[in-house]
Amino acid sequence: MAEKLLKVTQVRSELGHVSRNRGTIRALGLDRIGHSNILPDNPAVRGAIRQVRFLVEAEELSGAEAEAGAKFVAAKKLKHAKHAKKAKRVAK
Repeated sequence: MAEKLLKVTQVRSELGHVSRNRGTIRALGLDRIGHSNILPDNPAVRGAIRQVRFLVEAEELSGAEAEAGAKFVAAKKLKHAKHAKKAKRVAK
């Protein structure tokens, strides 16, 4: 079965809100109004969305959208893995 995905979009500015909310917006991979990110549907992500629900909109992806989103998430994981390997080499 395919992994469930959520599309999270920032709809309000985090300016003027506590730093905890700004950090949560960053953790969701958002940096400006109108910016979207595709994330796996798991309890951690849902909790983060719930914490800043007044700043973001979330929707479940289905069908062709989910397939395209899965490719996006896989590419993002690969990119992070490459950066982690490079960081380990630099740290030695």
